Amino acid sequence: MVKFAYASILLIPAAAYGFAPSITSAPSEAAADGEKSLGSKIFEVYTKTANAATTLFPLWTVLFTAIALKKPSTFDFFTTEYFTAALAALMLSMGITLTPQDFVEVTKEPSSVLMQFSLCYGMMPALAFFLGKAFGLEAGLLAGMVLVGSINGGQASNLCTYIAKGNVALSVLMTTATTVGAILMTPFLCKTILGAVVPVDAAGIAKSTIQVVLAPIAIGMTANKFFPKIVKAILPFAPVVGVVSTCLLVASAVAQVAEPILGAGMNLQIPVLLLHLLGGIVGYWLPKITGFGEVKSRTMAIETSMKSSAFGFLLAKLHFGDYIARVPSAVSVVWMALTGSLLAVVWRYIPVKEDE
Repeated sequence: MVKFAYASILLIPAAAYGFAPSITSAPSEAAADGEKSLGSKIFEVYTKTANAATTLFPLWTVLFTAIALKKPSTFDFFTTEYFTAALAALMLSMGITLTPQDFVEVTKEPSSVLMQFSLCYGMMPALAFFLGKAFGLEAGLLAGMVLVGSINGGQASNLCTYIAKGNVALSVLMTTATTVGAILMTPFLCKTILGAVVPVDAAGIAKSTIQVVLAPIAIGMTANKFFPKIVKAILPFAPVVGVVSTCLLVASAVAQVAEPILGAGMNLQIPVLLLHLLGGIVGYWLPKITGFGEVKSRTMAIETSMKSSAFGFLLAKLHFGDYIARVPSAVSVVWMALTGSLLAVVWRYIPVKEDE
């Protein structure tokens, strides 16, 4: 299924939108000019429509979430195989924008990755615990809050970083670092803060990371290097693929836990919202005041705000005895996507003044 998704994204747009090389004889000059003019107009309309659709990313997130809550069965078709393929498509849509040199440049400044890693596994768990206590959450909900704060960054952050004009290569590297780090950090933090060990399938996480994150990105970068013309044709469609994939992923996760989300009151909704919102704010200003540039600060803010809430829900479901512990992760799926996408759209229209 994942391989099919890769092939579909790589091959279909080029043919479907007329970018495939022509195999017919060259038309007359006048006809060619006319065809070019019509093609340019069509592409211009598409570009404007795609930009508008990308800008309305938060609206689509709300719409898909509402449908999932109202009628969860709508997304029954989105099985685990499709879920995995959508995550892979999301990563692939980012991978084709990257080159190996992007990562070489990023690794020259490890301080950025270390700063975000500290925000992810230092500031966010502490903030989650503080908010849970401040709002008087019962033990099960508090445990769920801390779990959300202690998990890795979500893959959707790479898309939001792209929209926000951040450093996509740095975002991917940070997502990968926190995902691999989750193997040790998540159980350690839960044991330290909650006094309970959360078993983590290290081999399973590593395998999923390779399949869903590293492999699609590697394929995208390889295509960018060896098939630049095809990638150039596909590139305008990458943000749309990313938005659609993210909306389906959010809707699927919400549909699976619609009842707990609807049952969660404002006493839980507000602290979960604040966790992601304040995480993004601190994740921006702390790097900013410590000397990091605008692009890196935006990247770290989105990476910090957007947690892998679906993964948190799975851990709570498998490894927490109290059913209510999984509810914060279910609520977080929605607020994480909304907060990250709103930050991305706001920054999309704020120019980056410095040259990075």
